[in-house]
Amino acid sequence: MVTSHRFDAGAVSLVVHEWGGDGDPVLLAHPTGFHGRVWAPVAELLVARGRRVYSFDFRGHGDSDAPDEDYSWFGFANDALAVADHLHLAGDPSLVACGHSKGGAALVLGEAERPGTYARLWLYEPIILPVDRPVPPRADFDMAAVARKRRNEWPSTAAAYEAYASKPPLNVMTEASLRAYVDYGLRDRGDGIFELKCAPEIEARVFSMGPNHDAWTKLASINAPALVACGGESHDTGGLLAERIAEQLAHGELQVFPGLGHFGPQQNPEAIADSILSVTQPSGRR
Repeated sequence: MVTSHRFDAGAVSLVVHEWGGDGDPVLLAHPTGFHGRVWAPVAELLVARGRRVYSFDFRGHGDSDAPDEDYSWFGFANDALAVADHLHLAGDPSLVACGHSKGGAALVLGEAERPGTYARLWLYEPIILPVDRPVPPRADFDMAAVARKRRNEWPSTAAAYEAYASKPPLNVMTEASLRAYVDYGLRDRGDGIFELKCAPEIEARVFSMGPNHDAWTKLASINAPALVACGGESHDTGGLLAERIAEQLAHGELQVFPGLGHFGPQQNPEAIADSILSVTQPSGRR
């Protein structure tokens, strides 16, 4: 059974979710607009297979603080580092740190800043653009514009679930993944209306800052073994980019999941859990 707690991470307080288990640790970092509990189906499978599993809410997401700031992705890297320190996972030779989309980029930026923090990396379509220098923030970035238009008021979580399940892009998720997204991604604001915990404006600001980091230039300095995964049906964030990221890493490997897209961890939790478990552990666990 998952338990959650809040801790002071300096400028913000963050919420950590502990899924149980007593084996080698796995840390799960979520994408933009999501939250740590969306990993529920994957986390439960990992616990059942003998892992000790944690996830967390990045700043501006889930139940963590949502400061009024620019949402630089270096801040998300610092969030993940703070969680690793708080849980005494930093430097643990048996740790597998897993990041999806922005979560993957945050782990790479953190490992570049503090080498040796994450013993092994599992990255699903990390948002790391092949640029030699950070790209200035763009408030009019396509994904930021879409995020600002996102519906943010619902009469119930059931209504939100039915709407998301009926159309792209979230209708590809399993029922359990989508229910986790909705049940822990909305809050009752006190007047009977439910709103997104990651407000559309914050999500838009995160997207606008997406290219404003230098993770690409730091890939070659990452010594941790890293499996870069992608969906065979993904496009901009998919196969070609993932392959290039894996090639840039000192110890990178590529895994392609036929039939999956950018929401692969929520489309096929079983395949994703198997992939994470395939990352070699010093203890020999499988």
